[in-house]
Amino acid sequence: MDNRRFDYSPIVKRPILKWPDNARLAIWIIINIEHFRLDKPATSLMPFPGVVPDIFNYAWRDYGPRVGIWRIMEVLDRLGIRASVALNSDVCIHNPIIVDEGIKRKWEILGHGVTNSQLLNHLSEEEERATIRESMHTIYSVSGERPQGWLGPALAETERTLDILAEEGFKYVCDWCNDDQPYSMKVEKGRLLSVPYSIEINDIPTFLGFGCTPSVFQQMICDQFDVLYEEGSQSGRVMALGLHPFLIGQPFRIKYLEKALQYMKEHQNVWFTTGAEIAKYFTENHLKSVY
Repeated sequence: MDNRRFDYSPIVKRPILKWPDNARLAIWIIINIEHFRLDKPATSLMPFPGVVPDIFNYAWRDYGPRVGIWRIMEVLDRLGIRASVALNSDVCIHNPIIVDEGIKRKWEILGHGVTNSQLLNHLSEEEERATIRESMHTIYSVSGERPQGWLGPALAETERTLDILAEEGFKYVCDWCNDDQPYSMKVEKGRLLSVPYSIEINDIPTFLGFGCTPSVFQQMICDQFDVLYEEGSQSGRVMALGLHPFLIGQPFRIKYLEKALQYMKEHQNVWFTTGAEIAKYFTENHLKSVY
């Protein structure tokens, strides 16, 4: 299947990208706050795929909203960093205190489906549109703001997803982890931007796929920062850090996240921001010159 959503654009041939206040690098931290149903097979990580109820994977994930997210909040509060939250809208129903605390901190909330027990790529067009709308309206009813961004559960999409998101008023999507700068997606109606997310600097692949230790993850974050910070002296870059509270929120991991964030905070000309702010600034200041 040919890719009809965007053109090839080598980063070395693009106009220079400038961020606010001459920042070299825009950094956004995405916390995936998710809900899983006990009566459906979980997104099994190990070792019992298809088991119902999957107590092992359900309980492992449930550590996040019960304990892990609160450790992450304490770390970000100490460092004065706002987060962007990829939120299953069912969290608004089952764990509303988490949403309330995020709103108090002026965190951004992205649409992330209704529950991670349901991926978009298994749905009909009618079901997919209904799921995206339910996620959007539930978040709006709780936060008072329409989500601007979308991260699909497990980054799953259908051929229709981007068109539906644009029609429903979303401004950006971060399923496509193929760039260090935003770029424009081709949609049937309206406009949709891709904002960089990461499946490399992300705790699920790092800990569960690569088997890395927390100290290695800290070094990965700092190394990623160093290279992008240097490249950003010529043209602005985006660094995304994807986190899941049931993993990075574990006691033996959280201090390494704080060390990495503190390292980045010690540098000048760094913009700690949200996905929505990146998308807005890029659209208003660079979109016409690039595409």
